[in-house]
Amino acid sequence: MSTNPETENVSFAEIPEDTKKTEDNFYDDMIPEKDMHAIYDIPVQVSAVLGRTTMQVSQLLKLGRGAVINLDRRIGEPIDVYVNNRLVARGEVVVVDDKLGITMTEIVKSES
Repeated sequence: MSTNPETENVSFAEIPEDTKKTEDNFYDDMIPEKDMHAIYDIPVQVSAVLGRTTMQVSQLLKLGRGAVINLDRRIGEPIDVYVNNRLVARGEVVVVDDKLGITMTEIVKSES
């Protein structure tokens, strides 16, 4: 109990289950739909990273046609999908009409 005369204890009512924010509806009412149209045409860079490695410049300079660079991923591991250099998802490589594509398997939550 507070002894300071300028403060008092308060209690809060429970939030009904049907109005709680979930992962699926968290952003639904943060930005009104009419305001979202203003950002729809902004271009973003989407990159898919199959894997990474580190090598010395001397090794890099020795690479030629047919050289193989070993990456840190194994077959079947998901690849990382970045939007404007920020990891947003992981997925699997697929072929669509003779071009590579990505099937999203996981959405990565923001750490901010």
